[in-house]
Amino acid sequence: MRERMLLGILVAAQFVVMLDTAVLNVALPTIGSSLGLGPVGTAWVLNAYFLVFGATLLVSGRASHVIGRRRMFLIGAALLLAGAIVGAMASTGVAVVAARLIQALGAAALSPAAMSMILARTDGKARVAAMSAWGAASTVGGATGVAVGGLVTAVAGWNAVFAITGAAAGLALVLGLRLLPMDAPGPRRSFDGPGASLATGAAFAVAFAVLSVPGHGWLSVPVLGAGAALLLALLVIRERRAADPLFPAEVMRSRRVAVALTVNVLGGAARIASFVLVAFLLQRVLQMDPGAAGMAMLPTSLIGFGVSVALLPKLLNRFGPERVAAIGCLLLAAAHAVFAAVQPGSSYALHVLPGLALAASGVAMSFTPTTLILATEVSRRDVGVGSGLASASAQLGGMLGIAVFGAVEAAANGRPGAGHVDAASAGGLSAAFLVAVAFAAAAGVLTIARLVPRRAARRMESVEPRLNPTEGELDRAAQMLQGQIR
Repeated sequence: MRERMLLGILVAAQFVVMLDTAVLNVALPTIGSSLGLGPVGTAWVLNAYFLVFGATLLVSGRASHVIGRRRMFLIGAALLLAGAIVGAMASTGVAVVAARLIQALGAAALSPAAMSMILARTDGKARVAAMSAWGAASTVGGATGVAVGGLVTAVAGWNAVFAITGAAAGLALVLGLRLLPMDAPGPRRSFDGPGASLATGAAFAVAFAVLSVPGHGWLSVPVLGAGAALLLALLVIRERRAADPLFPAEVMRSRRVAVALTVNVLGGAARIASFVLVAFLLQRVLQMDPGAAGMAMLPTSLIGFGVSVALLPKLLNRFGPERVAAIGCLLLAAAHAVFAAVQPGSSYALHVLPGLALAASGVAMSFTPTTLILATEVSRRDVGVGSGLASASAQLGGMLGIAVFGAVEAAANGRPGAGHVDAASAGGLSAAFLVAVAFAAAAGVLTIARLVPRRAARRMESVEPRLNPTEGELDRAAQMLQGQIR
């Protein structure tokens, strides 16, 4: 019973993180208009969160192993609560952005700490079940954030939205203090400050380059990307010389890890479209108010929860994470194709709801398997880095999706370099959804391509005994040959 309660707290922490990630999506247009923010200012309410969250996840993963997972969990929950208080009292755009920066730091501390505790306490089928629950919390948290955020914005105003995550973070803090066990003593690990600084700087540079595309055009990528490349090169040099590197060399050379990272980035971009783009589709194209748009997203929570809890563990145990991830990515591609066809006057029940069902299933079946692959492969050495790498790659994909979709929407509306997705017309959003189709389909194809050499290897293993006979078989063959000679 106590073990289940602990697992429930850790899974609930991920629900809080994903709730916090998505809760302001529907409220963004209202925040922008009430505070007099332009498209760029409104964009950075969202971008600031992803920038800090994605840039600090890796370091937070190692920090949870160095200073203690329980302590990191509590720090994360406290920062989320503090950011919510700042946001609830905010009256300027700067204050809102500051609140989101604090919450991003809290989320980056809380999520890897909670996942690393799950990975440290489970294995085998128990780990599959736990990670399926983790995926359910992620899916439901994101969809619930959109739904509840819209309702609260319509009823009580956007400031009240921060009270939602504040209450959830406060509850997580209290439960963590009372119920989470103290970290077991173990070998002391170094933090590798230079490596952590380079990793954070490189992630920050990549994220900033990607998020600058809608406002400054694609030329920002080579300029800022050069700085990111330099930091990454220095990081590689540092990691090769470090006594206790952040990223174990044997893990980083793994082809399975490389494919899973790529799929998680592409899938992260496609998944963010299921929440951000759909929220704008409901308001900008179907002309729903924030409350109605929030209610329209509720099926995503219900379907995602059902798939994650009832279906996903069985699929993972039977088919393995790669096959399930491939199916999930292709379902996401189909969902975004449905959304791309929505026009003003389209029926929610006939044209949007089927896409939400496909998207909810695709999010659940793509996020958890790729997270499980990365967390398991890397966590054989360091559960903190494993959980941080899994979360960071998905967040980088989300940032990439926001940047690319915003740039595509701007180009489709004839406003290159100046557009942002929250001002999208039907044509711009349709183009952005088609790009999301390409992201999801590429992730699915890449996962399938990874399966082909694995099947070939298994076939070779089954043939190998016949090509390499045992000593007993050689003895019997020699005896038969001697008998024939005699």
